[in-house]
Amino acid sequence: MKTALSSNTKHIASMALIFALGVASVSAQQSAKMKFSGTAGNSPVDIPYNYASDDEDNFAGKGTLGSFTLRNERALPNSPTTSSTCSGPDDLYFVEGPGAGIFRFQDGSLLYAQVTQGTDCINVVTNEAQCILTYQITGGTGRFKHASGTLELTETAVSELLDAGGNPIYYAATGEITGTVSGVSSEEQDQGELH
Repeated sequence: MKTALSSNTKHIASMALIFALGVASVSAQQSAKMKFSGTAGNSPVDIPYNYASDDEDNFAGKGTLGSFTLRNERALPNSPTTSSTCSGPDDLYFVEGPGAGIFRFQDGSLLYAQVTQGTDCINVVTNEAQCILTYQITGGTGRFKHASGTLELTETAVSELLDAGGNPIYYAATGEITGTVSGVSSEEQDQGELH
């Protein structure tokens, strides 16, 4: 009887080990550092708030979480405000309204993020903008299904197209995204597991 119990115990321990190895582990907290480039401009999306216009960003890049694309939608204010960090004679400072971003990674996993804060410092002579967005991660699909955390996007955008009034409407953009992400599965998921 003692031998049978030992054999059963070994079998249960072996099965537990096999099960544990077959399940993707979840990281406690992971630093994120990603570089991107792409375009920014007016958006056809109408965010239902009292803002002057809506902006759309389409970026691609790579970093510690893998290769990705990012599409942002965000509301832009009616008029500039004052700032001690953006106060040159040719600078306009804007505090952005609500928005959201969706990251799509090479394995098909999506990472959802809400814009919690955004600012733009635009030089009206050079038509160059310095933009900073703060995101709150709200989950995702695949390996980001249980993700949470905060990311900060820092962008430099240079106007490539003006409207009839000389206002910039389409930008070339480069930048970096940094922050921390928790709850990320350590393994890329199969396409069938993305939802």
